[in-house]
Amino acid sequence: MSEIKIFTGSSTLNFSEQLAASYGEPLGKLTYQKFSDGEFQTSYEETVRGNTIFLVQSTTPPTDNLFELLLMVDAAKRASAKEIIAVMPYFGFARQDRKDKPRVAIAAKLIADLLYTAGVNRVITMDLHADQIQGFFNMPVDHLYASTIFIPYIERLKLSNLTMAAPDMGGSKRANAYAKHLKSEIVICYKQRTKANVVDSITAIGEIEGRNIVLIDDIIDTGGTLCKAADMMMDRGALSVRAMCTHAVLSGKAYEALEKSKLTDLIVTDTIPLKQESSKIKVLSVTNMFADVFHRIVTNESISSHFIM
Repeated sequence: MSEIKIFTGSSTLNFSEQLAASYGEPLGKLTYQKFSDGEFQTSYEETVRGNTIFLVQSTTPPTDNLFELLLMVDAAKRASAKEIIAVMPYFGFARQDRKDKPRVAIAAKLIADLLYTAGVNRVITMDLHADQIQGFFNMPVDHLYASTIFIPYIERLKLSNLTMAAPDMGGSKRANAYAKHLKSEIVICYKQRTKANVVDSITAIGEIEGRNIVLIDDIIDTGGTLCKAADMMMDRGALSVRAMCTHAVLSGKAYEALEKSKLTDLIVTDTIPLKQESSKIKVLSVTNMFADVFHRIVTNESISSHFIM
């Protein structure tokens, strides 16, 4: 069996440290040098020849994080690594997974091609914006689900009159899967917007009054949709409204919007580090899950036990 080594990019340092500790191996030595013109270089400070290496990096904005990962992959390939596994807790650009209007790129497919061309042998990621993105890759993809930790958390809350909610029509499949597992009711929100990141109006289909509602989504970006949905539901008689989102992008005025909203709390994972603290945000770590998947990949065991839904 080849030696296993774990390296991290600059966007996921704390996540990777916890993951490596859970796996039982120290992080490998990798340096990151940035030049005055903005160009940067990654360099392995130990041998990776013949090793299976896990490269951990969430491709959050800016795109430097994606390019840094590509440089890490290329350097490992040229240093004769046996197998290169890209660990992308958050897969950026996943919302650009189709042509929703003429003359636009399908960025998610482009990134899959870039990773393959650079030399990646396998990808591990979590809660892609759309499951079918896995089909963009010409390599195995281990697609993990935050439901593995979200569902037990909801069960521990012991909420009466529980209702799962989708913040938009696109999230109805995810909310329905949670509702089936938890044997709860479901509400689906319908939103209208004239431009990206700006919600003009929102309404809901389903019973809201007297219910404890949990909104489920893969990403919270500006927070506009979730905050408007929570405010609307509380105005219509909901007992409480929580939100559970895997990836806490939280851009723009998201933190301010959260504090002003009627959301009871927001539960996220640590796939993306928080930019600031908030009394309404609770972070659940998925590093133990990723570490266990590492072990299972190395020993060729099934990872299906991590799929609650």
